[in-house]
Amino acid sequence: MAEKILVPVDGSDHSRRALITAATEFEDTDIVVLHVIDPFDAYSVTEEAVWDDSFMEQREEDAKELLEEYEDLAAEHGVSVETQLAHGSPSRAILGAVDDLGADHIVIGSRGRTGVGRMLLGSVAETVAERSPVSVTIVRPEN
Repeated sequence: MAEKILVPVDGSDHSRRALITAATEFEDTDIVVLHVIDPFDAYSVTEEAVWDDSFMEQREEDAKELLEEYEDLAAEHGVSVETQLAHGSPSRAILGAVDDLGADHIVIGSRGRTGVGRMLLGSVAETVAERSPVSVTIVRPEN
């Protein structure tokens, strides 16, 4: 049985479902909620913005607010969580956090993309599952 579960979150419904799954399906475990700020996220920034201090400060403030929302969500399910903020490539930061935090299980949400969308955009959940040194539970969207 898992003793410390890492739940990576990004503000999406699927990551909220992952936290709810960790909170309700795994008893007597410590849960760490991790949000990763990717400074090179091509969908949300321009190259110039990456190097703007005020832009990164705002992203950090937004991330802290997001983590507080996840703390509240966990509390709604009777669970207290630890929160962590990391910077870098999401899959690399998640895998690095496994060792840094001593996690022995990951519960991660997935958008459930298939076909060309999955091939073109990749999947953090898939990368984490393939490379993780610990067990991974992938929570997919409801059909």
